[in-house]
Amino acid sequence: MTSPRRFPEVSVSGSPAQIGEQIGESCREAIRGFAEIAIDRVRKTVNVSRESVLIAAEALLPLARDYSADSIDELAGIARASGLSLSEVMLLQIRNQLVADSADAGCTSISCGPPFCTERVFGQNWDADSALDPFTVVLTRRPTGKPAFTSLTQAGLIAYIGGNSLGMGVCLNALPAPTRYLPERGIRAAWGVPHYFTVRGIFESTSLPEAVHAVERAERAIPASILVTAPEGAANLEVMIASVHVQPAPESGILSHTNHCTNQALLAVNDQYPDLIQSRDRLRRVEQLVGANAVSPLSGEQGVAELQRIFSDHQDAPRGICRHANDDPNHGFWSTVFSVIVRPAARQMWVSRGCPCEAPYELYEIA
Repeated sequence: MTSPRRFPEVSVSGSPAQIGEQIGESCREAIRGFAEIAIDRVRKTVNVSRESVLIAAEALLPLARDYSADSIDELAGIARASGLSLSEVMLLQIRNQLVADSADAGCTSISCGPPFCTERVFGQNWDADSALDPFTVVLTRRPTGKPAFTSLTQAGLIAYIGGNSLGMGVCLNALPAPTRYLPERGIRAAWGVPHYFTVRGIFESTSLPEAVHAVERAERAIPASILVTAPEGAANLEVMIASVHVQPAPESGILSHTNHCTNQALLAVNDQYPDLIQSRDRLRRVEQLVGANAVSPLSGEQGVAELQRIFSDHQDAPRGICRHANDDPNHGFWSTVFSVIVRPAARQMWVSRGCPCEAPYELYEIA
């Protein structure tokens, strides 16, 4: 029986269809619950019917299949085994294409590597609706002919935060910026390849250039910030509809990101959108904290401890890096649903289920 301090762990393998069916069987109730709350949350944000939401999901299937037929085959397997329609499972992949500003989570991400840390360690606080906690799992996929990968994810998503067997890793931050809308489709849905499909493309990559190409080759629907770790280093991708801006890790080896654009070419974008849950304050605080009490170079184990310290920080509480529910009229219900730190060389994932100031980090093995 899973400890209440740990997320359920699931391991699957085989062809895309087989993996999908195993996920659907193992996570049936979580997937069905996630599908219900996803529709409910979308309808609270935009005035649409359940039928219209599912029509939008179905309409995006061809674009997604063109990008990755294997991913659609996996989703079809999930649908068969969970008793949902393919459109309902597809809705989970596009729910952030239906909400205002395409932002359904705010996060603080950090990647540390040489010379600051002897090995690359990365992670993030995931600040979102705490109602998603019951549908979250640690899922390891071992697809035939592709890298295995482990992700901390809501059940039913094609990919999320984590790392693969070749040392590739992903953290995800919402990034308020222009979105590709085609309202003539009958519902104001962002039109393009779902963001999580490009994340899956990164997990199937073997290098940083391959990871960047996995994002660039998509007809992208929404903006995003993706912190990518690779065997050769790390970079943050500020993903726009028409371009992907790559920011390599600086000489210090420390790369951090929150929920606004930092690339010089994109700074004007920030003026068009409100600051997402104190994004600038959080980034300034991270920059103050990193290495403040550390003697470099840190070992991998020390790097994990350093990130745990930062992710538990309470300056500007309850709205800081470790975020608690508060009276903000727009996102006050968002809190740190989980904190995750990945140490690829040791195949370790450390996860706090809830705010890390209250919930201890638990150790999981990754692919």
